[in-house]
Amino acid sequence: MTALHIQPGIMDIAPYVGGEAGIDGAGRVIKLSSNESALGPSPTASGAFAELQTELHRYPDGHCDALRRAIGTVHGVDPDGVVCGAGSDEIISLLCQAYAGLGDEVLYSRHGFLMYPISAQSVGATPVTAPETNLTTDVDALLAAVTEKTRMVFVANPNNPTGTYISDSELTRLRDGLPGDVLLVIDAAYAEYVSNADYTAGAGLVEAHDNVVMTRTFSKIYGLGGMRLGWGYGPAAVVDVLNRVRGPFNVSAAAQAAGVAAVQDTAFTAQVRDHNDRWLPWTTDKLRDLGLSVTDSVGNFVLACFDGLADHDAEGADQFLKQNGIIIRRMAGYGLPACLRISIGTEDEMNALVDAMARYLGRNG
Repeated sequence: MTALHIQPGIMDIAPYVGGEAGIDGAGRVIKLSSNESALGPSPTASGAFAELQTELHRYPDGHCDALRRAIGTVHGVDPDGVVCGAGSDEIISLLCQAYAGLGDEVLYSRHGFLMYPISAQSVGATPVTAPETNLTTDVDALLAAVTEKTRMVFVANPNNPTGTYISDSELTRLRDGLPGDVLLVIDAAYAEYVSNADYTAGAGLVEAHDNVVMTRTFSKIYGLGGMRLGWGYGPAAVVDVLNRVRGPFNVSAAAQAAGVAAVQDTAFTAQVRDHNDRWLPWTTDKLRDLGLSVTDSVGNFVLACFDGLADHDAEGADQFLKQNGIIIRRMAGYGLPACLRISIGTEDEMNALVDAMARYLGRNG
């Protein structure tokens, strides 16, 4: 037995397990487990990354100035309110480090992103969940779960893994119902995929209030998951705090260069969005035709559930798909054991997925 003292909450953490990436003995593998971009990164982003191969001995810009300016221009936000990190995961972790601790509570919806409870527990805080309605964030349930110990509320909008969202008016109602000393964190990792008129990513709430932060990522529509790059947008006081607790060179030079090129290549971003706009509803309709229950996702993935299907379940489907070289994501860890999360891939990948699922369910032809 070690005599080292472990901080409270650490041993209660269930380590995060990412989507599988390979199948032993398989030839071609179709990876639809991690919500990665179907079209990969922008060619200009890949080029910017390659240009740095002779500069790897140089430290990166510790302030990410060029990247923050590019983000500000493209997303219409104040660069001074932007903090960059090694994925939005790091921003989430830093926020918990700065604003929660032993005896505090961190609130989120029942099927929210697993990094919320992990980050809360890592600083000794208690994660608390509020029930959802139809696999969608319930503002009234969140407000009812707020106590005097609540320090932060996380809302993934759109939510991962359900793909559902709440409107701008509902987000505003949530913010207005929270005590002034509770920080609302809007995790808008999939915002670039959403075109619904009643949706906003949350920048307006950040600019109007001093207790709202928005987080974003380059891992999804920009296809830079391997670079680990994300950002947060917050009021000056929160930005000041984050800059005090983050590492001095927390974003690599390669990630910064690729990020600038990716966010500025708006034509490629539109191409990725157009692809998703076609294949997200196509996949949803095909899986529903097979008898699966599928949420109305607005992200680049679907949540397909096997509730009520005799002799067929998520575990069996997962195994069958792997036997056919297709990797998806089981959702038991999110409290959804009857469901699978399936990323939107290329045209041939989605055709292969639907064909294999039909064969598993015995409904091909």
